[in-house]
Amino acid sequence: MGITRIFQLINTILIASLGGFLFSIVHTPLPWVLGSLAIVTIWQGIRKRKLYFPSYFRNIGFIILGLNFGLYFTIDTFVTVKSYFFLYFLLTSALIFISIQLGSIVSRWVPIDEITSVFSCIPGGLSEMTIASEDLNGKSSYVAIFQTIRLITVLFIVPSVMTSFFTERGEGIVSESASVDFDWNSWNYLFYVLPIVAALLLWRRIPAGIIIGSLGVTAVLSISPIQLPPIPSIVVHIGQIFIGAGIGKNILFEDLKITGKYGFIYFGTSVMIISVAFAFGGLMAAISSLDMKTSILSFAPGGLFEMVLTAHSIGGDPAIVSSLQLIRILLIIIVIPSLLRVLFEKKNKRRDNGNVGKNKNAAN
Repeated sequence: MGITRIFQLINTILIASLGGFLFSIVHTPLPWVLGSLAIVTIWQGIRKRKLYFPSYFRNIGFIILGLNFGLYFTIDTFVTVKSYFFLYFLLTSALIFISIQLGSIVSRWVPIDEITSVFSCIPGGLSEMTIASEDLNGKSSYVAIFQTIRLITVLFIVPSVMTSFFTERGEGIVSESASVDFDWNSWNYLFYVLPIVAALLLWRRIPAGIIIGSLGVTAVLSISPIQLPPIPSIVVHIGQIFIGAGIGKNILFEDLKITGKYGFIYFGTSVMIISVAFAFGGLMAAISSLDMKTSILSFAPGGLFEMVLTAHSIGGDPAIVSSLQLIRILLIIIVIPSLLRVLFEKKNKRRDNGNVGKNKNAAN
């Protein structure tokens, strides 16, 4: 990295930090994530140029938050998640099915092919859905834009609605914990090398490798006899800023203009999917012992760490949310692309056979 790039990177971090600071002053939900995301996006739109921020810095942010929220895990967490697994799996599968049907229906109204529309509505796996749609000759550029719209819609609507809802119910917002500083006398920080190395080794090797490596290994260490020190507050804020800046850097006004009015249509589908997720969260809370806040955030269709941060801020269970959200992500990334590939190939084969039959009848 040359000296010019270093200054460009510092410039981006300063801009993103300013956004996080401004959002924290006005007490918005997830200020350090949404503030950095918003100001980076707006800055790029006004200046008509893309800020420099390599994707591995966003991954650093994911690793930091993985370490932080892995500390919330206890043995009871694993026991609790096990008891909810089957019900959550069924409802999440139903949410994905509804999303697929919604994408198929929209494709009948607008001049966007069904493959592109369906992959644009899947509630998760932005990169994976983009690649999978390209393999089936869908418009991957549209899928990337519409999936970005979904993610941004989730990040701005869900935390705000959850915060407002539970504040109105008198439950209030859990204030940020007291500032945590470095314990310079603790050698136990060295144990964090294990989840960091695991995250780097699993990155690009398995689905959600960074999350599994950082959060999963930290969770295992957390329930072991090892006493892990807390992650300092400033490091957690830096991780959130990196994630927000990384997402914001990929949002360009020019890309949104390409999709035109269809962007608003898929914004509408995102809101509908969020509504269904809220309903399923409420249903699971009603028929199980899981509290409403944790349940709804576990079904939120995007942004694992952002939903975990929201759970922490409103008094939900971050460990349960992260565990169930990880199940959703793995289901979408591992199963859905292959399943949709088979379904669309069968549908295309039936369509081709039908066309052959019509041509034969016309010839006769």
